[in-house]
Amino acid sequence: MKPAFNITLYPQSFQTVLNMSNNLTKRHIVQKIYENADSSHREVSKIVQETLECITEALSSGMNVELRNFGVFELQVRKSRVGRNPNRPETDVVIPRRVVVKFKAGKEMKKGLKTLDLDEIESS
Repeated sequence: MKPAFNITLYPQSFQTVLNMSNNLTKRHIVQKIYENADSSHREVSKIVQETLECITEALSSGMNVELRNFGVFELQVRKSRVGRNPNRPETDVVIPRRVVVKFKAGKEMKKGLKTLDLDEIESS
């Protein structure tokens, strides 16, 4: 079954929206999908929110999340280590073992990243 809408998320398509900021927000994503969909703004917003909640729930339950042509969110266990408090360097602080989320970009994203102007990114 073919989707009701087709979107591509490239930074160039968001330039007018992102002139105030270099960040893409959930609000920007909802607006872009709404412009290309035959659904109400409320429905699009709900779908985006449910998608993010589904990803969060899967990660919180110990699963990796694989989104083809986008990337993979992987869980990684960081070992316990000793750190230093910069305000009191004589005191050692034990940083406990914990789980972090690592993102690994997919093929299409890597291809898109190769076309970026690195000098422009560094200046912002």
